[in-house]
This record gives sequence, C-alpha cells and structure tokens, in this order.
Amino acid sequence: MGVDQYTSAHRFEPLADGGMISLQRDSLDSAGVAQIRSHMQTIAASFKSGNFTLPGFVHDREVPGTDVMAAHRSSITYAVDTLPGGAQLRLTTADPAALAAIHEFLAFQRHDHRAGGGGGH
Repeated sequence: MGVDQYTSAHRFEPLADGGMISLQRDSLDSAGVAQIRSHMQTIAASFKSGNFTLPGFVHDREVPGTDVMAAHRSSITYAVDTLPGGAQLRLTTADPAALAAIHEFLAFQRHDHRAGGGGGH
C-alpha cells in the first residue's frame, strides 16, 4: 500500500447494504494521502473484476468471503471517495450471498489488521 498502517487509521465497517473500508493518515502527509487514494482505486478496480489476490498476498492465505465476492462480482458495486487524510471504498449489494461474504471479508480484515469498525477491536 505504500504507507505505514501503524500511523494510519484503518477501518472495516459492515453496513446493511455492504460495507466500507477506510484508511486515513494520522498526520499531515500529502504523499501518504495520495498513496492511500491510489491504493483504494487499485483495490476497487481489482475487486470489481473479481481479483482478490492482493488481500491473499497481504495476509498470506485465502481471505474469507473473497471466493463468494468473486463469484458474485456482478452484484457488488465499489465506489471510492476521498476523506481528509485518505480515502474510503464503499461496497454495496442487494445480493444476500454477496452481503454475507462482504461481512465475512470485513470481519476477517478487522481482526487481522486489529482495526476499527463494526463494533471495533
């Protein structure tokens, strides 16, 4: 991703119609903010095409929910928006199987990154 995750706030939030991944720098760092925004765009494009290799690479194993998210990719939308100090990726679906997979994916990410969201850790 190109920025220190330990000096950034990473959140993985389940929502009624999908979820949200956000990452924001804890300090003023224009290069880091640009890197986060670029990373979120890359992730959105990869996920939209059904490519979940990056999370598997980062976590050194298959990430729960990604197989179903890939299979149901046409029923999930991915939208990136800027935030002060970073960006967010919004995942939206009306497909119950995709929704369950998104929530499983976000719960795994939240736990593995020791990040906030969904009641937070």
